Amino acid sequence: MSSKRRLVVGISGATGAQYAIRLLMLARTQDVETHLVISPSGVLNIRHELGLDRQAVHALADHVYSPRDVGATLASGSFATAGMVVAPCSMRTLAAIAHGLSDNLITRAADVTLKERRRLVLMVRETPLNLAHLRNMTAVTEMGGVIFPPLPAFYMRPASLDDMIDHTVCRVLDLFDIRVPGPRWEGMDTPEGPVRGSSDTL
Repeated sequence: MSSKRRLVVGISGATGAQYAIRLLMLARTQDVETHLVISPSGVLNIRHELGLDRQAVHALADHVYSPRDVGATLASGSFATAGMVVAPCSMRTLAAIAHGLSDNLITRAADVTLKERRRLVLMVRETPLNLAHLRNMTAVTEMGGVIFPPLPAFYMRPASLDDMIDHTVCRVLDLFDIRVPGPRWEGMDTPEGPVRGSSDTL
């Protein structure tokens, strides 16, 4: 049995696949074992947004599962993990999790995470939000999940898209007590306002 902390990563068919890619890359630098599930729409979106194929993304994870494999280890609460993040999380996946449908391995693993009282983080992507979206987010929050829209933090004065992605991913990993070097808020120390954060060191 591996002594590493296990983190389940789901990728669904919303925009923002780069968040998952960067999260997998940063997790590899830590004592973390990643378990990846990508929905068919997620594969299409990765190809469209990043020009990457399925195999390139699979290579970033320690273990990979088919979304149809509802008999996989991730489908059981006896498979101990630090939790699960869905990055990005489509409104369809959010709805399925909110209503406990467990109709594929991503939604089943999320259901297991909630029932075992582990940390579930959904990086939901949609705008504007309708009432169904808001109610589903409320339902997941009431069950103990964390709704984490990947919103850029301009107080960090990002110089690039990579800066914004890294800040968001570092914040998500912090929720699992996985500390990686990256930009974080260090307070206002000048009369002019916020200063750009510096990279943490381990």
